[in-house]
Amino acid sequence: MRRSLILAYGIASYVVFLATFLYAIAFIGGFAVPTRLDGPAVGSLTTAFLVNAGLLALFAVQHSVMARPWFKSAWTKLVPAAAERSTYVLLSSLALILLFWQWRPMGGVVWSVENPAGRVALWGLYAGGWALLLWCTFLINHFDLFGLRQVWLEFRERPYRPLSFVTPGPYGIVRHPLYWGWLIAFWATPTMTVAHLVFSVLTTVYILVAIQFEEHDLIKEHGGRYAQYRTQVPMLLPFGRRRAVEKSVTAH
Repeated sequence: MRRSLILAYGIASYVVFLATFLYAIAFIGGFAVPTRLDGPAVGSLTTAFLVNAGLLALFAVQHSVMARPWFKSAWTKLVPAAAERSTYVLLSSLALILLFWQWRPMGGVVWSVENPAGRVALWGLYAGGWALLLWCTFLINHFDLFGLRQVWLEFRERPYRPLSFVTPGPYGIVRHPLYWGWLIAFWATPTMTVAHLVFSVLTTVYILVAIQFEEHDLIKEHGGRYAQYRTQVPMLLPFGRRRAVEKSVTAH
């Protein structure tokens, strides 16, 4: 019974994530959903900025702190280890849902591309960013990343084994192609409003900070293998001196 409940919880958490992910695409793109990133100003700009920054900070703290090994070690004393990742995914989704609900549009236009071909190109880049992000999750095992593998193994009474460290596809070009997907999706827009700019700048700063914590944990976990990977592959910008990377050497 306990294993069945954990499996059901993991599946439900994934469904919430999937709905949140799809809503995020429409929320940032500004179509087909009741709340959107852009729009006429709501209240004073100062209040809107503080609310929006607070919502992003809440997500950033939750998303980063719960991903740290020391937090996982303490957290799994309260929740089953098999459900730890699903709980992380669920709470991340809830933090985003709160952001969608309480976000304050700020009005104003920073830039607007009026050329039809330019607009189509930027919308194509926007879609490409989300596609890259999703593709990268499958390259590093989508089902493990979102907790389904863990709850399924628990249901089947099989031990969980961490994934081996490999560098498939774009992971041989930059160390964090998944974050590239986020950055493209956040910045590729034909109409950049004030609220969109605030969102893009603050999330970019968060990503740059989060990478430092993530790489610190990866070095502790994988030692010299990840340290070597860092010398071979750039962090985000796909240029600079690079040596060939053995795909069996590293992974997420």
